[in-house]
This record gives sequence, structure tokens and C-alpha cells, in this order.
Amino acid sequence: MGMGSKMEGPSTPANRRDPYEVLSVSRDSTDQEIKTAYRKLALKYHPDKNASNPEASELFKEVAYSYSILSDPEKRRQYDSAGFEALDADSMDMEIDLSNLGTVNTMFAALFSKLGVPIKTTISANVLEEALNGTVTVRPLPIGTSVSGKVEKQCAHFFGVTINEQQAESGIVIRVTSTAQSKFKLLYFEQDVNGGYGLALQEDSEKTGKVTSAGMYFLHFQVYRMDSTVNALAMAKDPEGAFFKRLEGLQPCEVSELKSGTHIFAVYGDNFFKTASYTIEAVCAKAYEDTTQKLKDVEAQILRKRNELRQFEAEYRKALARYQEVTDRYTKEKQSVDELLKQRDGIHSSFTIVKSTNVSGNGSNFSNGSSSKMTGEESPSEDGGSDGKDKSGKKKWFNLNIRGSDKRLG
Repeated sequence: MGMGSKMEGPSTPANRRDPYEVLSVSRDSTDQEIKTAYRKLALKYHPDKNASNPEASELFKEVAYSYSILSDPEKRRQYDSAGFEALDADSMDMEIDLSNLGTVNTMFAALFSKLGVPIKTTISANVLEEALNGTVTVRPLPIGTSVSGKVEKQCAHFFGVTINEQQAESGIVIRVTSTAQSKFKLLYFEQDVNGGYGLALQEDSEKTGKVTSAGMYFLHFQVYRMDSTVNALAMAKDPEGAFFKRLEGLQPCEVSELKSGTHIFAVYGDNFFKTASYTIEAVCAKAYEDTTQKLKDVEAQILRKRNELRQFEAEYRKALARYQEVTDRYTKEKQSVDELLKQRDGIHSSFTIVKSTNVSGNGSNFSNGSSSKMTGEESPSEDGGSDGKDKSGKKKWFNLNIRGSDKRLG
């Protein structure tokens, strides 16, 4: 990705030119050739070096915008096939230069980073220029040793790792960790024709467990690195489908082996305000043959899984659309069934001559012609009320008197 001076992201130039023309590279240029061309132009037109030249600032934006297209395989493919029309310029992310942000924007960047939003930052032009001029201090880092230190923000500590032919053949690993969870970059420089050092590779630190770490693996086979910003962009665009883009951030590393000799690495302080604590170590892979093979195997599995997920995503989205379709129908069918049963109950209740739902206890609403006296004699035994008991007692006393008078008459 390119370097920039604003947090908003890449600003599209007013008159967009062919990115290949801007970077002075051919259409069949390799990724490394494009990266090298970009770094030279970015350093040439960087705002830090051209504060009084507004044209340089515009050229810098144009260079950064062009690189943001050609450095991304998918965007480069889209541009090659259909030009600028195939690109969504507003969605492109960009690196920011902390040294040129100012206090307020740096605070906002730090806040977003704390919330888990990956903020890409560029390397200070001063550090790159000092490296190109060969004026940096290089400390030795022998194979099999580690060095701990603290580096100021937007500054770098340089290390020289000397390897022999046997170590170069076995493979070399350079790792940096920070138990303080500092943000940093691990940089690799190649010898420049002018005697200085040109930036060739960089790895941003990632949080892994309780530490932040970054590593470069020169093991004579293709090794991959994970770009977390790809996942962040996918999550922002399509939270539901972000899982399927989780492995899309796996990008091939440009350099897979080192030759014998001295190689220059650096730890760059990428914290927003404070120094970065780190431990850097250089390891020969000869003692880690099993681990090396495991890394090769697991990354091969991840690549296969990425291809499987790309196919599965199409199946999933098709099934999801079908699921949404049937759940919508389920809701409609349920409403339809409820309404039909309600209508049926209403029709059933229409078969009646009783218009009132209140029926009195003395049965006066029955139409069978029964007298109220007859029903009155039966109702007290069914009604537990005190009035019913009193009436029952009076009638029973009256009947006893009648029977007694009948006997006397006989």
C-alpha cells in the first residue's frame, strides 16, 4: 500500500493517469519491480522533503494512488481488464505517515487502533533516507542470539545478520516480539548500488496471544504473511460474509531465501506516542527442521482451505437466499392458516339460536316450557349459596306439615 499524509485514505487525483505510466513501469513488471519504483518516487516526492513545493505533494498523492492499485493483485487485475471504471476508488485503504499527522489526528489514529481497527502506517522518510545514504548505525545480531531494546516512535534500530553458506542453505528466521504489546515494523534492507540500504520487505506487528510479533522466514519455499487490513475491510463491507474473506489476507512474501553474507534488518517504532519495547532474534532453521515442515504443510492446507471457502461461499449465499425465501413463506403461510382457522371458528359459532352468552341460574332462558317452581326445587341442591339453603329448608318444613295433616285425615 502507499504512503499518505491524511487519515481519510487515498484521495483520487483530479486527472487520473495510467498507474504504470506514473510509476514508470511496464505492464508485465513484477511486484518487486513495482515496489522498488514506488519507493524511489515516494521518497522523492514525500511531503517531509518538499514542504515548500505543492506540486510535489500532488505528485506524491498520484504515486501513492497508482501504487495502491498495482500493489493489490485483485485491483491490478481489474484495472488491466477494464481500467479505472472497474475500481471502487472510495474503498481503497492507504497508509498514513504519523510524522506528518499532527497531534489531533494522531490521537484519533491511536483511538481507532485501540478499538481494534487496523491503521496502516508508513515509514518515516527520514529513516528511509538515512538508510539510503548509509548513515545508519548497524549493530551485529549473530545467529542464535537475541537483542532486546526500546526504539523511539518513527525511529529504527538497525541490525546486521551475518550468515555462512551452510546457514543460508538451511534457512534463516528473523523474529521480533514485544511482551509490552508495542506496535512496530520489522524491516529488511537490500544493499543499494550507492552503498546504502534500500527497503525491500516490511512486516507489521500483529497481536498473537499476550504479545505482538512479526517475523520473516527465509526457508527456500514460498512463505505467506497475513494482512489483517483485508479482513477489516471485508468486515466493514459485509459483516455476514466476512468469514469467507478471513484467509484472503494471506499474501506471498516477496523473498524466500537469503544468500551468504551480511543482511540488514531493522525494528521500526510504530507506536503512536511512546517508545516500542522489543526483542529481536536470528535463528538458523537447521535446528527446526520439523517445525519448518509443519509450517510448509499448514500453509498448504490454508491455501487449499481458502479455495474451498471461495467455492463454499457461493453455495452458502445461494442457500442463505433460499432460506430467506422459505422463512418469508413460512411467516406468510402461518398467518394464512391462523386466519382460515379463525374464520372457521366464526362460522361454527354462527350455528346457534342463543344470542346471549349469559345464562341465569334459575333456567328461565330455557325454551322447554318448564315451570320456575320445578327448577327451583332442584337448584338449591346444586347451588352452594346460603340463599338456596334457606329456601330448601322452608320447603322441606312445609312438606312435612302436609304429610302430617294427611295422616290425621286418614
